Amino acid sequence: MRMFVEINDIYLHSGFVDFRKSINGLLVIIENELELSPFSDAIFIFCNKKQDKLKVVYWDKTGFALWYKVLQKQRFKWLKVDDFKHLKLSEQQLNWLLGGFDVIGHNPLRYSALGL
Repeated sequence: MRMFVEINDIYLHSGFVDFRKSINGLLVIIENELELSPFSDAIFIFCNKKQDKLKVVYWDKTGFALWYKVLQKQRFKWLKVDDFKHLKLSEQQLNWLLGGFDVIGHNPLRYSALGL
């Protein structure tokens, strides 16, 4: 993805979003749910429930921009974790996501004892 601004942070919204929301609706989610500033040097990524569409919102110093991607046959590998509101991605992880790879990896295991 090519943009005309320098991006410092990439945030992936962990839940699914109603894609009838436009930029203003997504900005409300960024401020209220993610508790982040939409004016930061960041991009914010949202996915629909069918996991075949992405919306990316960012501030380009003159206004908000919206990037929209629709997959024709596949689905994006999306978060299934409810432990956090968003996940901060690296540029490489963003490229993996757009390329169809899982950016999360395996679910963490939590043990209280070794059980040996």
